[in-house]
Amino acid sequence: MTTYAKNKKAGLKYEILEKYEAGIKLLGFEVKSIQNNKASLEGTYIGIRGGEALLFNLNIPPYQPNNTPEDYDPLRNRTLLLSKKQISELMDKESQKGLTIIPLSLYNKGNKIKIEIAVVRGKKKYDHREDIKKKDMKRDSDREIKGALDR
Repeated sequence: MTTYAKNKKAGLKYEILEKYEAGIKLLGFEVKSIQNNKASLEGTYIGIRGGEALLFNLNIPPYQPNNTPEDYDPLRNRTLLLSKKQISELMDKESQKGLTIIPLSLYNKGNKIKIEIAVVRGKKKYDHREDIKKKDMKRDSDREIKGALDR
């Protein structure tokens, strides 16, 4: 399993509540571009419109710009492949106040390109500070342990 793109800021900005795996409807040259690690998940989000889960703002630049159709839009909305049950669950979650759906990573599973999505809640400023304190404490304790082992 190769990871092509990750949403690095998701863990910092959001509290992850629930994860899902979905397929994406892509064109052939988009798949090649993703496999060359050209996709970017920055600013990407998911919405449910008309009974379909759509991926907004996923930037996939053309694999070979000269061979790409002239009307190709790298930021076009892409359909996610989910079951009706999963879509209805996501629709319920999306309608709740303070919850949103974002992509976490883009990867392959077998010969298919999959996306891991999550229902998240935005963190408050004090939550960020608490996370930073925990990381600092863990780093300091790891240093002390390593220092004790080196002696």
